[in-house]
Amino acid sequence: MSDRFQVLVKDVMAKPITIAKSAFVSEALDKMLGEGVDPLIVTNNGTVIGTTSRAAIAETLGSRKTQALKATSIHVANTVEENFTSAYPDQSIDVLVPLLQHYKLVVVFDAEHRLIGQVTAGDLLKVLRPAGGILDVMEPAHTIQGEERAVHLRRRMLDHEIDRFIVEDGDAVLGIVTETDVAKALHALKDIVEGTHQDYRIRNLLVRDIMTTPLISVDADTDVSDVIDLMLKKNISSVPIRQNNRITGVVTRNSLVQGL
Repeated sequence: MSDRFQVLVKDVMAKPITIAKSAFVSEALDKMLGEGVDPLIVTNNGTVIGTTSRAAIAETLGSRKTQALKATSIHVANTVEENFTSAYPDQSIDVLVPLLQHYKLVVVFDAEHRLIGQVTAGDLLKVLRPAGGILDVMEPAHTIQGEERAVHLRRRMLDHEIDRFIVEDGDAVLGIVTETDVAKALHALKDIVEGTHQDYRIRNLLVRDIMTTPLISVDADTDVSDVIDLMLKKNISSVPIRQNNRITGVVTRNSLVQGL
């Protein structure tokens, strides 16, 4: 039996990070950013009812239904994704691979169905590394111009299920914009702009106003383990890949798990 199958879920699980469904989305986003996690486990009277993610919060904050509301008055219950998956501590780590290929987080219960832990792609990648090179686990790099409106960015994210874009000015790379950047920007606007003016401000927000810069990227001949170590050290979810001084793809935590 390989070492991989001798490792158990309890050996890689982390302390569960939860948020009550009655909490406000501002608290949930602050906890995600402070703890460096995404998503959070949502509970109701101590019972797990689902998860909430930065993407779900961004979608809720950008909705016309919440246009006049501040982030401090919108409850987590409005962002809950009830479809989640779970495992038990004494199961082989191998059960986590297919689960994390479809979910961002695995909830860990004990024999009495009490919440005792969680496992994310980052937790799994600390002990399992895909074979092969960077090009074997690379996803296409989607691009957007910095002068594009953020509302168009959100629409592309939702319509095409893309969670990150490389931001360009012509052919020059400026940075990267992710679901996290969108959530943070909408949260900030809702806190400082009156409800009647929020729609105007949001519609005039540009991609370059919310992007993350400078861009952290690596060459295509970088070892996969070195890329994973970089992602874990910097607590980032993706790393763009350079070939011939151009961004030709991106490695994400999800693409790495898909390669296991």
